[in-house]
Amino acid sequence: MKRRLDAAQVEIFDTTRRSDSAAGAANKDGRRGPAGRVHVDYTENSGPARLADVVGAAEAARLAAAGTRIAQVNVWRPTAGPVERSPLALADAASVDPADLIATDQVFPDRTGEIYHLAHRAGQRWYYAPGMTPDEALLIKGWDSDPGRARFTPHSAFDPPDARPGAAPRESIEVRTYVIFQ
Repeated sequence: MKRRLDAAQVEIFDTTRRSDSAAGAANKDGRRGPAGRVHVDYTENSGPARLADVVGAAEAARLAAAGTRIAQVNVWRPTAGPVERSPLALADAASVDPADLIATDQVFPDRTGEIYHLAHRAGQRWYYAPGMTPDEALLIKGWDSDPGRARFTPHSAFDPPDARPGAAPRESIEVRTYVIFQ
């Protein structure tokens, strides 16, 4: 990530496995299936707040005061494949009106975060990579401190209409990072 994005630093702060099998994928905080609601993992408020949780309040304040660009980026990839069920769809951020982003509390046992859900609007453009394999990955921007860039990427798992009956469950992992540019 550091080399590919020409970043000064990358902070990895979370990993989540997901499976659309009946049991879901085991994680330290319970079993998880694919996220089936269109959402963005962070908001204008929660992106910087979570950064402070990850790097510490003093370091987050120092980076902000220096005008450092920071992006929260998820690395998503299948752990088995090709993916035929519950692939991940991503919205073209340029096609999403900021008014379509609806801030919603995300309650965890130890903290409350905030995510965006997305209201549908004609003209939103959606994409997915069919048949992804474990040697492929998607980078999903959850928040960007630079208001001059695409800042949020709505995404969701979905049921493709051409899914093959009896296809193997989707098995995937996502790694959440903060990418610090300097």
